[in-house]
Amino acid sequence: MARVFSGIQPSGELHLGNYLGAVRNWVRLQDQHECLFCVVDLHAITQPYDPATLGERTLEMATGLLAAGLDPAKCTVFVQSHVPEHSELNWLLTTVAPLGELERQTQYKDKAQRQESVPAGLLNYPILQAADVLLYKAALVPVGEDQLQHLELMREIARRWNHRFGAAYFPEPQALLTPTKRVLGLDGQAKMSKSLGNTIGLFEDPDAIWEKLKPAATDPARVTRKDPGNPDICNIFTIHQGFSTPAQQADVAHKCRTAGWGCLDCKRLLADNIIAALAPMRERHARYRADPERVRAILRDGAARVRIIARKTITEVRARMGLLEAAED
Repeated sequence: MARVFSGIQPSGELHLGNYLGAVRNWVRLQDQHECLFCVVDLHAITQPYDPATLGERTLEMATGLLAAGLDPAKCTVFVQSHVPEHSELNWLLTTVAPLGELERQTQYKDKAQRQESVPAGLLNYPILQAADVLLYKAALVPVGEDQLQHLELMREIARRWNHRFGAAYFPEPQALLTPTKRVLGLDGQAKMSKSLGNTIGLFEDPDAIWEKLKPAATDPARVTRKDPGNPDICNIFTIHQGFSTPAQQADVAHKCRTAGWGCLDCKRLLADNIIAALAPMRERHARYRADPERVRAILRDGAARVRIIARKTITEVRARMGLLEAAED
């Protein structure tokens, strides 16, 4: 089976955007490939953060991934900083990474313009991404379209390192495009983000889900119940595509276009479907939250398993780059 690598930052509790955009796909992939899924806490520290809560958020993210359906018997779940080879390969790849390409990355430019002083870690973020994937010689990387530029840079770094130190040592990873359309937040304006307060948490209780959905933005042209709408530009309909059956989606689209029902009716059906789909995840989440040591043990085991691969890669990379082998004690 092809090896898959993907990571997620420790933002705390998972939300619908995380689930539809990535995690649901990961649950499916674990039955088809050798999958490594990582909570990327080293990436998280490239932005301002609270050191007092980082560990807690990392553990909560891992708990959420397991509750959402990642099975440690089928895939490997671990924390990035628990495998120090990520950091070492990051530096070794920095020696061949092209500065111009790093500066041209869209996400870097967007984030840099919002900061008075730009940390080097933000510029080098894609190199660490490359190290994450190349460390395990992963063939496939599930990404959204917004990450394709980073993936191409990853492939360029692999080509440059191979050209200089060893032909075809690192495979050039291929994109495995996430099928879900980009999910906006409940405001219908920005990407679903906990920091913006426009999310529905994956493990929220049913009443909270409904209370958040009721005022959520829909097609702006639909001012009253009598106005026909356009589901193609309605974010609520995008979320329906993640939780409603094809027959329900067709019915929702028809009633929207013909003003056959109001937006609140549409949202009530969506809420019921979300609540039903998330029920088993909420139950698993409660069990894992009640036993955090079980989650820690899964993460320790995951890190131990991937370090076998990581150490082999680093040993071979160091040798090819001509670094002196350390003397044994």
